[in-house]
Amino acid sequence: MAGSAPPAAIAVPRQTGDASHRSGPRRDVLPAHPQRCTYLGPEGTFTEAALRTLPEAVTHELFPSGSVAAALDAVRNGDAGAALVPVENSVEGAVTATLDELATGRPLTIRREVLLPISFALLVRPGTTLDDVKSVTGHPVAQAQVRRWLARHLPHAEWESAASNAEGARLVRDGRFDCAFAGEFAARLYGLEALVTDINDAGDATTRFVLLERPGRVSPPTGRDKTSVVVWPDRDEPGALLELLREWAVRGVNLLRIESRPTGEGLGRYCFSIDAEGHIGDRPVREALMGLHRITRKIRFLGSYPRADRISSAGDPLRANHEFAKAAAWIARCVEGIGEVTD
Repeated sequence: MAGSAPPAAIAVPRQTGDASHRSGPRRDVLPAHPQRCTYLGPEGTFTEAALRTLPEAVTHELFPSGSVAAALDAVRNGDAGAALVPVENSVEGAVTATLDELATGRPLTIRREVLLPISFALLVRPGTTLDDVKSVTGHPVAQAQVRRWLARHLPHAEWESAASNAEGARLVRDGRFDCAFAGEFAARLYGLEALVTDINDAGDATTRFVLLERPGRVSPPTGRDKTSVVVWPDRDEPGALLELLREWAVRGVNLLRIESRPTGEGLGRYCFSIDAEGHIGDRPVREALMGLHRITRKIRFLGSYPRADRISSAGDPLRANHEFAKAAAWIARCVEGIGEVTD
């Protein structure tokens, strides 16, 4: 509820990563370097720009990693205290490398999220004109966001994907390509010029990033939170997905995102990556997770953390907790035979 005080903190369990029917996460890693933070590099990526909006950019040593997997492994292995990676884009959808790493690698916790508006610049070597451009590079997600612009202004240019937009800029600097789509801020880093700026087929394009750390105690609820999990259905049968969704719906918990990803165990075998409104300290969310733990083969808790957009949950956490407490009190009266058993 906008403008209301945060709900009273509810004791939450110490986080252990997987809540599954198998053994817990590995502990044979070195202590993390708490003052180092990594990001999907190289220098000049939108991920670095997103990280520099956080307090960690001032208090931590920042260093790039060559891939999402490398960034997350740096945290798992103790080389960094935290890592920022992209998880979804409003135009192209999920960053599958991140979803898969969070589902299959050693458990990590989402501590916060960042929303960054995305606009591209066409970066070229000094003196290059549009007529000179025959080859273009950038990240595949960038291509999806500038496809119509490319067809209109550079219809004959050949596209070849790069590992990141900043890597594309580096390749242009080295003469491998004529131009790259990247953030305008990357031009200075690589000695390039922004031939065209503010390029995007969708004017409100936004990328969501998540800051990940090794598992630890969950922060208290704020009233404007998000909870992320990955679930593996127990069986591949009619109604399996409906059964998962019912655990949220009957408790009035709104889902913000649900996506299927192959498990690698064979065709037709999927897990589901889910973002839900609310915090594990909110009783409806906590009981939904308990229900999922009961009916699924495996569930991985990725964290409860403040929403970057600061939008209040569709359901009021204070009211929801009150209603659950009221229902529990009624059950107790029924058991004890005290007062009315109708309510």
